[in-house]
Amino acid sequence: MAIVKVDFIAKSLMRTVTINAIVPIDKLSFNGKLRADKPFKTLYLLHGIFGNYTDWLNGTRVQRWAEENNLVVIMPSGENKFYVDMPNGENYSEFIGKELVEVTRKLFPLSTKREDTYIAGLSMGGYGALINGLKYNQTFSYIAALSSGLIIDNVLKAGNDGMLFTHSKAYYESIFGDLNQLVGSDKDYRALIKKLVDSNKEIPTIYMACGTEDFLLEQNREYYQYLLDLGVDVEYKEAPGGHDWDFWDTSILDVIKWLPLETKEEGIHSGNVR
Repeated sequence: MAIVKVDFIAKSLMRTVTINAIVPIDKLSFNGKLRADKPFKTLYLLHGIFGNYTDWLNGTRVQRWAEENNLVVIMPSGENKFYVDMPNGENYSEFIGKELVEVTRKLFPLSTKREDTYIAGLSMGGYGALINGLKYNQTFSYIAALSSGLIIDNVLKAGNDGMLFTHSKAYYESIFGDLNQLVGSDKDYRALIKKLVDSNKEIPTIYMACGTEDFLLEQNREYYQYLLDLGVDVEYKEAPGGHDWDFWDTSILDVIKWLPLETKEEGIHSGNVR
């Protein structure tokens, strides 16, 4: 297993960016044979607000489970920008949905097939996974959204007197642009899925989860019902837990079990010898 830190210049952001990658290339079966030499299935995994590319490795056991399931996991930074294309020209959506996929496929032995390419995230990253999984629906076949920051309704009501700058109208305008244009745009998770349904386009399979003590629970329930009303293929799970790493640690295992991965194979590898 390799944990790889990569720095590269992202054209969509016009600067050097850093990502972490889990690449389980060294696992041996107990009879000494290597995994068959074939491209890896890939999960692009997004962090929440105030986080960065190290969060998932530090907060969960995703490394162990990726290794066990021969899954490459790519973890970029979203820098509090909600993974959208911004009015100042920083194109985070293009970075996540297009450039990051292209670059990592050049760097690592990844499958280029849609059915082998997935996106997931928590909180702000759950929003980002939904937005970009739907926007780039020809790239991603599965979307997993955990404790998703489905906050458009709150954004439209925001003022500039919040305790945190990330709750202010000025902050949201810096991310989303003219808030009067937000509904119906490619930053609107309702509009994106409705457009795919209405145009009979291929829709990624969706998984959602949220803790029953999470402050975003009602927004996640509402979007789940919205998807059901549209006839979208979605699996939804609620379990005890808040907006925290205890919930996301168990939830990412549920996601990996849900994805259409290789048959789990026990073996010997550098991250979990047993």
